[in-house]
Parts: sequence; C-alpha cells; structure tokens
Amino acid sequence: MNAFNRLIMLIIALLLIAVPVLVLLVIFGVIAADVANQYTGYRIAVDALGSFSPSDLTPGARVVIAVIGALVALVALLLLLRELTFGRRVARNTTLDETPGKETRITAGAVRALAEGAAREVGAASPSASLASDDRSYLVSCGIQVPPSANHTELATRTRSNIRRVMEEQNVPLQDVEVTVRGSAS
Repeated sequence: MNAFNRLIMLIIALLLIAVPVLVLLVIFGVIAADVANQYTGYRIAVDALGSFSPSDLTPGARVVIAVIGALVALVALLLLLRELTFGRRVARNTTLDETPGKETRITAGAVRALAEGAAREVGAASPSASLASDDRSYLVSCGIQVPPSANHTELATRTRSNIRRVMEEQNVPLQDVEVTVRGSAS
C-alpha cells in the first residue's frame, strides 16, 4: 500500500476513534455539550439529523449508543494499529527474476521456510526464522536449539553459512543472516 493510501487510512482510523469518544463524553456528561460544540461544531451535525438532544435520550438508549460507539472505536483502533506497524517491516513477496515471460516471485513465508529448512539440514533443532526487509533484500533472524552433543558455536556458524548458501542458490536477495542459540534440545 502506498504512502497516500496509508495516510488516508490513518486519518479515517483517527476519526473513527475521536468521534465516538467525543460523543460518549458528551452523552455521559463528562464534557458539557456547549464546550464540545464550541470546539467542534457538532450541534450543526446534530441539527442536520433533526432536533436531537442528548438530554432526550433514555438511559437504555445511552447504553446502546455507548456500546456502538465503543465497538466503532475498537474497530478504529484495530485499523490504526494495522496502519502503524511496529517492529520490522517485512515485504510480502520479492521478485527474483524480472525477465519478461519468466517473472518469478517468492513470498515471505517461502523465505522463512527455506531458512528453517536450511537450519534443520545442518542439524539445528526447532529452528524458527523471522524476517525483516529493507527495500528488496531480507534480513533473516533464526533461533535454533542445539542437540546436547553438538558444539553451540560451530552449529550456529554452520547454520548461518548454510542459510546464506541456500538463499543465494535460490537467488533470494539477502541483506544478512543472524543465528541465535536458544538453548540445548532435549
């Protein structure tokens, strides 16, 4: 998704959070209706809907509006968190060959599976790979467990070089490979 689309989704998510929160604060009397109207002009929207007045609502209607507002705010929060990515970004797929008629793409899941398979190939136990991408190349982080009889340093080094070799054989653009030993396998 390009930056303009992300900006629009961010604005919509923020509005979906701010409007229900403001309505809830006015309905429950936390903010006076006149103060909210002074800063937002919400009375114009209310008057456009008819002669609606928050004081005319029954307690049951206020609860229903509060629940709907909370649900809308929750959906907006989920949209907001989806747009504000935390941690490392991962490209969903990468083009390996751009030759017309021979275009080849690989998904992030396939890259992760390649890394885990390469780690198992040299004897690592329970490998789990995670990816980050910068432009078109991947940073592969792989956590492994070492069998009790194996040398931790040697297996980590072999795992790193084998992951790098497998990725290069498959023409996967690679930035770096990090291997972390999480302990001994039982």
